[in-house]
Amino acid sequence: MSINNVFELANEKKEKVLIIYMTAGFPDLDRCFEMIREAESGGADIIELGIPFSDPVADGPTIQYSSQIAIEQGATLSCILERLENALIKVPVVIMTYLNPLLSIGRSELFKRLVLSRVSGLIIPDLPVEMAADWPVAAKENNLDLIMLAAPTSPPERLQEITLKSQGFIYCVSVAGTTGTRQQLDENLPVFLRQVRSMTNKSIVAGFGISTPDHISTLKPYADGFIVGSRIINAIRNNENIKNVVAGFKAATRRKKNVSCDA
Repeated sequence: MSINNVFELANEKKEKVLIIYMTAGFPDLDRCFEMIREAESGGADIIELGIPFSDPVADGPTIQYSSQIAIEQGATLSCILERLENALIKVPVVIMTYLNPLLSIGRSELFKRLVLSRVSGLIIPDLPVEMAADWPVAAKENNLDLIMLAAPTSPPERLQEITLKSQGFIYCVSVAGTTGTRQQLDENLPVFLRQVRSMTNKSIVAGFGISTPDHISTLKPYADGFIVGSRIINAIRNNENIKNVVAGFKAATRRKKNVSCDA
């Protein structure tokens, strides 16, 4: 099933898409894939798998910690892709990785490896839209979606370019800054999501700081999906039942919220 198919199916069910982020190789290579299966069982619609990197500019302390542990465990882009080939993950997998590890492989070889590993999409947080050039075209030629990040600080003309080039969905960063759990959502986030919505018919996903099911309930009128990351990493660290944690977030994608999209 493609990423677009996931959003179409969710729309038919009148629910939102739940994307669960995990750091590849955390807490170790074997248990990482066990956690992915738990997330699937809990209702995750898409898995975003972050490749650990030593200088993760978009990641907050929680994901930086998990990346450091994963690096110490020997997790690399190559070994993760090799494991994905036989992982039998039922939902689409999106790889999130910084540009530097990709350059050492080369784009052509990278896309071949991603296809062999049954990866559906790619997020490169430090690849600005101005430098993306033909990356989206090359990705689409390999049946991959290159997903781009849109930030609330981006000027309208830049947001427009991002909405045009992003594939699969548009990753709307909920705050200016790094990832991490937060108690309160930015009060201007609905305004930002409506702004992006006015520019495109593509699916819109909110990420960075989505920490509770209530956050999803609040933002349901404004987005088509949600990414939960740091909360999941903390749950793994605390030996919580990942299936149950994910199920709580998935339930929020189905509950009705009496808020108008025009509010």
